Amino acid sequence: MMHIQLWKRVLILGVVVIGLIWAAPNLFYSRVEAHNDAVAASENAGFVSDEQQAAIDRWPNWLPNGLVNLGLDLRGGAHLLAEVHIEDVYKSRMNSLWPELRRALADQRDVIGAVRRVPGPDDRLSVEIENADQMAKAVEIARGLSTPVVSLSGAGQSDLDITASGKVMTIQLSEAEKTATDDRTVQQSLEIIRRRVDEVGTREPTIQRQGSDRILIQVPGIGSASELKALIGTTAKLTFNPVVGRTTDANARAGMGNVVLPSMDEQGVFYIVEDTPVVTGEELTNARPSFDQNSQPAVDFTFNAGGARKFGAYTAANIGQPFAIVLDNEVISAPVIRDAITTGSGQISGSMDVAGSTQLAVLLRAGALPAELTFLEERTIGPELGQDSIDAGKIASIVGLIAVVVLMVASYGLFGVFASVALLLNVGLIFGVLSMIGATLTLPGIAGIVLTIGMAVDANVLVFERIREELTRSKGPAKAIDLGYRHAMSAIVDANVTTLIIAAILFFLGSGPVKGFAVTLAIGIVTSVFTALWVTRLLMVVWFDRTRPKKIEV
Repeated sequence: MMHIQLWKRVLILGVVVIGLIWAAPNLFYSRVEAHNDAVAASENAGFVSDEQQAAIDRWPNWLPNGLVNLGLDLRGGAHLLAEVHIEDVYKSRMNSLWPELRRALADQRDVIGAVRRVPGPDDRLSVEIENADQMAKAVEIARGLSTPVVSLSGAGQSDLDITASGKVMTIQLSEAEKTATDDRTVQQSLEIIRRRVDEVGTREPTIQRQGSDRILIQVPGIGSASELKALIGTTAKLTFNPVVGRTTDANARAGMGNVVLPSMDEQGVFYIVEDTPVVTGEELTNARPSFDQNSQPAVDFTFNAGGARKFGAYTAANIGQPFAIVLDNEVISAPVIRDAITTGSGQISGSMDVAGSTQLAVLLRAGALPAELTFLEERTIGPELGQDSIDAGKIASIVGLIAVVVLMVASYGLFGVFASVALLLNVGLIFGVLSMIGATLTLPGIAGIVLTIGMAVDANVLVFERIREELTRSKGPAKAIDLGYRHAMSAIVDANVTTLIIAAILFFLGSGPVKGFAVTLAIGIVTSVFTALWVTRLLMVVWFDRTRPKKIEV
């Protein structure tokens, strides 16, 4: 035990040095952060400005530039709890089903007679047919439009429930399809919110589902909750709808299948448009801010192949007719189709500034939210409060570190010094590992580090006490140290493995803050065992080889 082979010494020192090098950028946090931001911004823009180059030059490229990301409670930022209006999706499904059902029933008009949609709840499609005695035929046609439910729990079931009473056939989503739709809607909202937040380059956001229809959003570093709401709270639902008419009466009769929408640019002007769009924003492949022919801010967009084909076919068949570009139930513009637009690209212009066109492009690229969000809770955490938490965490860590060092030195003398050096290296290794994996440090995470500082010397205490016991049995220094490490090993492994299991349980079953605590605790356990068993032992071996003491005191 008192002899460590050369390759093992090199390996131990190499791990320590690499860990400290990875931790070093955190000592120059603002400088490295500015370097990383400048690199990311220049890569996105495709060129490097003078200010960005100055920030890039402040940190050598050959050194690691990974940082421990600061969580919301340390950095400040915005916290939102949103509720997804899943019922909006039911309404959209019924509205999109109606044109298809109308065409299918029209093919059997000679048998069924005239068909019309009658008013009803938003989540249901009510259709009246002329010949009530042919209702079975109409139901059969409607059932032909249903599809199997795509979910494990609803396998083999139909996505539509169809009932008939007199001349009216009522269609709604089946319970199995509603369950699957609810899950898909929340998951889609999660992904779109994540894409929108990522588009603006924020650091380590927390976006996770809570309950059946709620989403928790925490974004460190953003200015305020209202700024975050403006980014993610807009559905950004873009559609291209045929124009039926134009009016100044907000309560004008639209007719079945039509809606009255206000104009964004023209005060007091309303457009009557078909409720079913020709093309939707879901078929966009790209959107970017630009300027129109009058040098006013605009947004250029491009459709995918399917969207381009439908848009081209519609514009070719409706030359001379207006069509409406609708964003979130407001008509941005209603140009007249002059020529067939077969290129699959176009431009949105109107009363917007450069910031507005940039944000609209971000929203369109990320996609439209499938349903509206209601924000149930919102908080803005200022950077000053986050700095107070960091300062408090620093004080707690330093006080704990000093207390442990004093106790170890007072209790074990020179061996306590060795344990204290290993403890300091352990803290550096923790930050090195956190930087390597890009972990986010929160206030509970700091608590995990403080707890690790107290626990890190446990292994040393076990070893030193066993060495004391061996010395009382008249064993020589070398033999006592050797047996001390050997006999304490099983207790050290048992204690740390059980703690590691607890950390794993906290990580997999806990929420965000609890996971942060579990991550730092688990990393601290691994690094503390490494420093206690190998770094401390290496220091003792080097000392022993140089001094060759005949007697030691622990």
